[in-house]
Amino acid sequence: MVPFEPPPRVNVLGVGISVLNLNTALDLLARAVASGIRGYVTLTTVNGVIYAQESEALRQIQNRALLTTPDGMPMVWMGRWAGYREMGRVYGPEVMDNVLARSPKTGETHFFYGGKPGIADKLKAVFEARYPGARIVGTYCPPFRPLNAQEHAELTAQVAAVKPDFFWVGISCPKQEWFMAENVDRLDAKIFLGVGAAFDFHTGTIRQAPRWIQRSGFEWLFRVCAEPRRLIPRYAHDIPLFLWKIAGQLTGLRRVPSIESAT
Repeated sequence: MVPFEPPPRVNVLGVGISVLNLNTALDLLARAVASGIRGYVTLTTVNGVIYAQESEALRQIQNRALLTTPDGMPMVWMGRWAGYREMGRVYGPEVMDNVLARSPKTGETHFFYGGKPGIADKLKAVFEARYPGARIVGTYCPPFRPLNAQEHAELTAQVAAVKPDFFWVGISCPKQEWFMAENVDRLDAKIFLGVGAAFDFHTGTIRQAPRWIQRSGFEWLFRVCAEPRRLIPRYAHDIPLFLWKIAGQLTGLRRVPSIESAT
């Protein structure tokens, strides 16, 4: 297999979004595991980019990721605007499903970290039924707070015993980005992926938007209708701010940080 080579990046308000589509992302993940590379992958939406405007440390975490994928359609549009016509959405739940689908053939192993109580175990059962032979070697449901010393020691020992190829993190942004950056060198796993609500989508806990809505750029509206109390404040803040800042970047009226400055 060809060794892992990181793709170029597109500057979106100082966050370097990797030039990827689903197929190239899946290929690079396979290469990374085969090459023995350790790292983390951030699957980035408007929400993640806006958080990075408020935290230089978080921006650095995103730019130091092995891959920072265009999870949201606005990231794809920015890449195509920059001339990368091959860019496509690299959507967390879809990445997870495709990587697990090949697991029986490749022997790649998986660990699920996140979700409400019982969700990670339910997710394990879902994927084992969907893809017989999929190698899911562990699950861990964290509390809704940082792990204390005892909990972290327990998690460390559990992961060390199974050494998964893929460590899937299903907690909200930006908590999952902080967690991966802090633990990529502490936990004995190869590739960490922050996939947010993918745990809930695959277990049916939250209804997923139809594929045509996912590709339209209006998945945010579908999700707002499904979870108005939680998501209306987020999107009412993030979307206008993103559009304002992007307009400044595209017109040259706003200076954005270099994506190289955080590497």
